[in-house]
Amino acid sequence: MREHRLLCTTHGLVASALALSLLAAATAGAAPRSDAETGRIAGSARVHDGDTLTVGERRIRLEGIDAPESAQTCRRKWLGWWPCGAAATAALAKLVQGKAVVCDPQGVDKYGRTLAVCYADERDINAEMVRRGHAWAFVRYSHSYVREEALARAERLGIWQGDAQPAWDYRARRWATAEQKAPEGCAIKGNVTRNGKIYHMPWSPWYAQIRIEPEKGKRWFCSEAEALAAGWRPVQAN
Repeated sequence: MREHRLLCTTHGLVASALALSLLAAATAGAAPRSDAETGRIAGSARVHDGDTLTVGERRIRLEGIDAPESAQTCRRKWLGWWPCGAAATAALAKLVQGKAVVCDPQGVDKYGRTLAVCYADERDINAEMVRRGHAWAFVRYSHSYVREEALARAERLGIWQGDAQPAWDYRARRWATAEQKAPEGCAIKGNVTRNGKIYHMPWSPWYAQIRIEPEKGKRWFCSEAEALAAGWRPVQAN
């Protein structure tokens, strides 16, 4: 009887050890979910303007915000005009400089850019840009950052120092002016350089400098979709 109990005990210990061994092996082989599996985009970032950056090889448009265009200036209440577009670009660059950036994709815009909420040191970059007065809450598409905008406005930070023209109105007015001078109202300039075929919207910093010379392959476009379909790509401010 004693030998039978000893044998059962031995079998039980062996079975337990085997179970623990299998569990350890399974645990060791179960790697944490990668960014590819979760859909997240991670890496160092290169800033193009106040709401656009490239992380790894993905061009990202910060979702829910709209920063001043690179060439845009804004009015202060007392001290005249200031380069709010350049300031927004610099502010975003400072937020991501030397940091690993992680972005949660929310979709894709009509230009093929990934719409995303991005983080640096676990800080919501989109929210920070609005909170510091370097971007508007883009309420046409999202109400995520209305609170941050209200706080920035109350403290008269950045674009709220005076009566700044929202970026979407700035673009609309620039387009309206340019299409009056462009053939058939097609106001997008398709330039050809050693860097390839690049198109410029009327609010591009270099728009006024570009001369359309058809003999050099340069041309006008009526829409960004047309330019993209023809093989042109958008200009990068930085």
